[in-house]
Amino acid sequence: MPSYDYECKSCGHSFEEFQYMSDAPLKKCPSCGKLSLRRLIGGGMGIIFKGSGFYVNDSRSASRSASDTKKTSPAKSTDAAPSTGTSEAKTA
Repeated sequence: MPSYDYECKSCGHSFEEFQYMSDAPLKKCPSCGKLSLRRLIGGGMGIIFKGSGFYVNDSRSASRSASDTKKTSPAKSTDAAPSTGTSEAKTA
């Protein structure tokens, strides 16, 4: 059940209300009693995965990652040109 933020245009009272998505927006302010509430637009909470089948950072556990790293060798870089041992810097 999502929570919605409301603010009264008359008195400025703001609050959060848990409602079903199918419920109509509230209209009456619980503080001043006037029919001047407006529902605020929020960013939401996002999706929360719970349970042993999901990872917080969407990766394997540290012990599993460490064992996988030991099995593979680091990649060799072929981007660098071989060094000739001479310096091309000129002095003025």
